[in-house]
Amino acid sequence: MSKLPQSTSKYTIFARFSSHGVVEKPDVIGAVFGQTEGLLGPEMDLRDLQRTGRIGRIEVEVKSNNGKTEGTIEIPSSLDTSETALIAATLETIERIGPCDTEIKVEKVQDIRAVKRKYVVERAKEILKTIFEEGLPETQEIAEEIKEAVRTSEITKYKGLPSGPNINNYDSIIVCEGRADVVKLLKNGIKNVIAIEGSSVPQTIVDLTKEKTTTVFLDGDRGGDLILKEIFQKGADIDFVARAPRGKEVEDLTKKEIYKALREKIPSDQVNIEKNGIKNNITEKKQINVKKRTLPSDKEKKFKETLFNLTGTRAAYLFDKNMNILGKLPVKEMFSAMKEVKDIHALIFDGSIDQKLVNFASSKNIKYIVGMKRDERLNIPQSVEIIIQKDLA
Repeated sequence: MSKLPQSTSKYTIFARFSSHGVVEKPDVIGAVFGQTEGLLGPEMDLRDLQRTGRIGRIEVEVKSNNGKTEGTIEIPSSLDTSETALIAATLETIERIGPCDTEIKVEKVQDIRAVKRKYVVERAKEILKTIFEEGLPETQEIAEEIKEAVRTSEITKYKGLPSGPNINNYDSIIVCEGRADVVKLLKNGIKNVIAIEGSSVPQTIVDLTKEKTTTVFLDGDRGGDLILKEIFQKGADIDFVARAPRGKEVEDLTKKEIYKALREKIPSDQVNIEKNGIKNNITEKKQINVKKRTLPSDKEKKFKETLFNLTGTRAAYLFDKNMNILGKLPVKEMFSAMKEVKDIHALIFDGSIDQKLVNFASSKNIKYIVGMKRDERLNIPQSVEIIIQKDLA
C-alpha cells in the first residue's frame, strides 16, 4: 500500500467532462474559474478560495480523439461539507470549454479522512500480523522463563530437606526423591513438595507423613522401589503412591506426564511390597471396582430417598454414623466443608464421583460416597464404598 500524501484537504471533488471539439488543460481550468465566478457570491469565489488555501490546486486530465475531448477534473477542498457540495454543483453549470459545447458531471465527493481511516486500519492489520508472527512467540517464551525462574526461586528447606515454600502449612504433601525433583515440580506449579534427599529416608519425612495426607512420588526404577520399601519399613504413614513411568525419573517428566502420574496415584493399602520390588495390586483393585455392594436396608432406603430429593439441586448432604445430617451445602463448597466437619460417615451429592473425591474421602475416613454416576476407571480403597443412582434402583 502506498503512503498517503500529506494534505490539509478534507474532501476531493471528482468530475468528468465531455466536449464536442478539441480543448486543452488551460481551457478547462479557465472555464472552471471564469464560468463559476460570481455564481455563489464573493465569499465563494474560486480564485479567492484558492488564494486562501481553502481550495487546492485543480488537477485536469484530458484525452482527445476523433474531434472530441473527454477528461476529468479534481478539486481538493478544505471547506465544510455543505460548502464543498456547493462548489461541486457549480461545475455542472459550465456549458462551454473554449469554443466547444461541454457537459460536466460530478461523479463523487470523496471524504479524504475516510480514505485515511481505511489506510490506517489496513496498515494496523499489517503491523498486528507482524507482531503476532515475530514478536509474540518470543514474548511467550520470556514470560514462561520468568514464571519458571520465580517458581524455581521458591525452593526452600524444611529441617534441612529441599522443599517448596511453607511446606508446613499444607494439609497434604508430596514426597519425592531429590532436589531436582522438587525443582521440576515447582516449575510445573506444584508447591507442597519435599525431597528425601539421600539414599536413606530421614525421620523428618516419617514424622511429616503422620501429620499430613502424604503421596510419595518416586522414579520408575529399581531405586524408587527400594526407597518405597524403606519408607514402609520405617513406619511412615503413606496415603498414596505415585510412580513415574517405568524407566523414567520424575525430574525428566513433562508437565503432562507429571499430572497424569499424580492423577493415577493409588492408595497405599493397594500396593504389594515384594522381595524384588513394588507392584500395584491390580487384581485387588479390579475386584474392588466390580464387587457387588451389600447395604443394610435402612441405609439403602435413606440413600435412595436422599439422592432422589437432591436430583437437579447441585447440592450435597453430609451424614454421621447414625445417619444424622451434619450439613447441607452446594456441591462447589463440598471439599472445603469436608475439611472442617469431623466424623463424616456418608456423603450424598448431586454429581459425578471422580478419583479426586475418592482419594479425599479416603483421607477423611468417609465410608460411603453416593452420587448420580461415577467415572469409569476408579482406584477405590477397601475403606470406601461407592454407590451410584442405578445401584439404588
